[in-house]
Amino acid sequence: MDPQALLRRAGLEAQGPFHPLHGGDISRVFRAGPYVVKVAEGAPPGLFLAEAKGLAALAARGVRVPRVLFLAEEGLVLEYLPQGPEAWEALAEMLARLHRRREDRYWAEPGFLGTFPLPGREGGGWTEFFFLRCVEPFLKATWGRLEGLGPKVEALYRRPLSTEGPAPLHGDLWRGNVLFTQEGPALLDPAFFVGERGVDLAMMRLFGGFPEAFWRAYRALYPIPEEVERALPRYQVCYLLAHVYFFGEGYLGPLWKAISAS
Repeated sequence: MDPQALLRRAGLEAQGPFHPLHGGDISRVFRAGPYVVKVAEGAPPGLFLAEAKGLAALAARGVRVPRVLFLAEEGLVLEYLPQGPEAWEALAEMLARLHRRREDRYWAEPGFLGTFPLPGREGGGWTEFFFLRCVEPFLKATWGRLEGLGPKVEALYRRPLSTEGPAPLHGDLWRGNVLFTQEGPALLDPAFFVGERGVDLAMMRLFGGFPEAFWRAYRALYPIPEEVERALPRYQVCYLLAHVYFFGEGYLGPLWKAISAS
């Protein structure tokens, strides 16, 4: 959809030209004055609804996110958050506060990682929950491309993952989904669900981008036990399967490395 048409449907005026912003690999993103407009050609049904729900869930738990001003099947209109200086200690405080929260059970609404649909799930033990909700869908979708690694992935989740308790998660927390604004750090593009915080930590470690200043502040606020550190490669396997699905067999090397470290 034309971003200008989406803004008109929202009953809003651009108040200036449309400037393209970085939108990852899925959406086209534009700034139009005080608004950010996200659109995607051929987006799967429910993609932008899931993003809006994820932003609302994080906001309800004290995380700074852009407000959703308009939602349609074809895209979103968000408030524009002016960029500010990097504040890694403030980001650590926000994430430690989020991860320290305790929910009453593991749960996830049907949602997406990228454009890949993931099922809803609720309750039960953590290892089974994580495998069935997060890993198995990608494993099935990539099985024929894994060059024999599929059974090795399955075997990883026959051992229980360590648990600290159900915590709200961003779900896709790479550096590109962090925005430093004039009011402090904010999070973008969540794949929200309630699980173990190791999932977020694993994604943050997978491709880097979070400096030692962040980790030092985060550990001081919410120390990371050794058993959680040891579990991180098994969480990274899920994201690496997703990268095999989206980007191809070039990620089999990192996948094998994560399997070997698990």
